[in-house]
Amino acid sequence: MNWVEAGFGVFGQHVRWTDLAGNVCALGTVWLAMRKTIWTWPVQLAGAVLLFAASISAHITGNALKQALFGVLAVYGWIRWSRRTRDGAPLGIRSATPRERVALLAVLAAGTVAVALLFMFLNSRGLDVSWAPWPDAYIFVGSAVATWAQGRALVDFWLLWVAVDLVGVPLAFRSGLVVSGAVYAVFFVMVLIGFRDWLRQSRTLEAATT
Repeated sequence: MNWVEAGFGVFGQHVRWTDLAGNVCALGTVWLAMRKTIWTWPVQLAGAVLLFAASISAHITGNALKQALFGVLAVYGWIRWSRRTRDGAPLGIRSATPRERVALLAVLAAGTVAVALLFMFLNSRGLDVSWAPWPDAYIFVGSAVATWAQGRALVDFWLLWVAVDLVGVPLAFRSGLVVSGAVYAVFFVMVLIGFRDWLRQSRTLEAATT
């Protein structure tokens, strides 16, 4: 057993250390995002590296690709938030415009279809990239869209995470990633709280501006 697969047993389930540590970072990312701190992004980057390794080991290619994309988006968000909070300025958050919401949903729908078809094509060629191509693709694209919206400081990114979690929880448990499944469930609660807080703050900022 290599370091990626190393872990311990809980109720007959093997828990990988990479899965555990990566999800601790993921939980930390949500908690930090609720507080709008720049540390959100380096913690997310560390978690993405660990969960990439765990996903490759569990043969969940879509989730692994999602973590790789998370790493790139973490750098993007880090740069965006750093510029917007330069000289101690507070992070300006806002709700997405109707046009932006339509664009986010369109990318989510089109991207899910495209990635699912790609996974199915690769499976048919014997590469076995995903045993659940449609939910795997949905989680991959949805997570990417949500993280991009987070980097733009859009309140709506929390709702996108809710939509991803509804599929991510059962898929993680069925894939044997017990820690990931439990963390997704905790995410669901934290995301709802984060959405409530960001929505209140954005409305306060909008009222002050007008």
